[in-house]
Amino acid sequence: MRHRKKIFGIAMALFASSAVQLAAQGPGKRGPTEDPASVERGEKQFVAACSFCHGVHAKGGEGGPDLLRSVLVLDDTRGDKIGPVILNGRPGTAMPKFAMTPEQISDIANFLHHSINAAAERGGYQILDIVTGNAAAGKAYFNGAGKCNTCHSVEGDLKGIGAKYDPSTLQGKFLMPRGRSWRRRGKPTKPEAPVTATVTLPSGQTFSGTLDHIDDFNVALTDASGDYHSFVRKGDVPKVELHDPLQFHKDMLMKYTDTDIHNLTAYLVTLK
Repeated sequence: MRHRKKIFGIAMALFASSAVQLAAQGPGKRGPTEDPASVERGEKQFVAACSFCHGVHAKGGEGGPDLLRSVLVLDDTRGDKIGPVILNGRPGTAMPKFAMTPEQISDIANFLHHSINAAAERGGYQILDIVTGNAAAGKAYFNGAGKCNTCHSVEGDLKGIGAKYDPSTLQGKFLMPRGRSWRRRGKPTKPEAPVTATVTLPSGQTFSGTLDHIDDFNVALTDASGDYHSFVRKGDVPKVELHDPLQFHKDMLMKYTDTDIHNLTAYLVTLK
């Protein structure tokens, strides 16, 4: 009995020591840390290539599973499990293969692991003040290099936008307009402009409407009458043309610098 008590006492001491070490590390430092630059690159790469199926936050999308709960991702180390799936796809499923470099795969893996860690510790996460840019420079970018004024107007669709959304939400809206459920203060959120598709069959017959789903094997849409149409794809047959009113935002995601993002945010919050 004394022997068991001694073992129990040693075990409790070790547990207490580990708990003290974890507490000393503080939130966000309990797991392996990823290079912030790599995580940022990985997020952009993931959004560009994978978000349509898996969602921009990797929590599931158009038929794709939640990767933050994926056993394969959880067991991954530096892309060793994720890499083969990205490069080879999953034959017989909607998962296509992608030609990516080892560095791109590593960045995506870092982004996914960072997201898993962030989700596990979301209770201790606080959004700090993100309005750190230069509003004047943001205005110049809006009307210049960013080409925002070619589609938007501060006296039209963006009038008073700085009073409608908090800075974090406002920044997210121009970075990933389809990526979140926006909470507009006191008012319901309007649906984002949908992606439309035109499918042309070998016979020349065409079908157009709101895109419901697309992958390497199928495409589906709902036409103006509310009728649902689904087609099997074999290579480029049938011909599929997509129109995404928000495509410019997706393209810009790979072009923004951190300075551009901060300055643009600082400008938009001034539009009261």
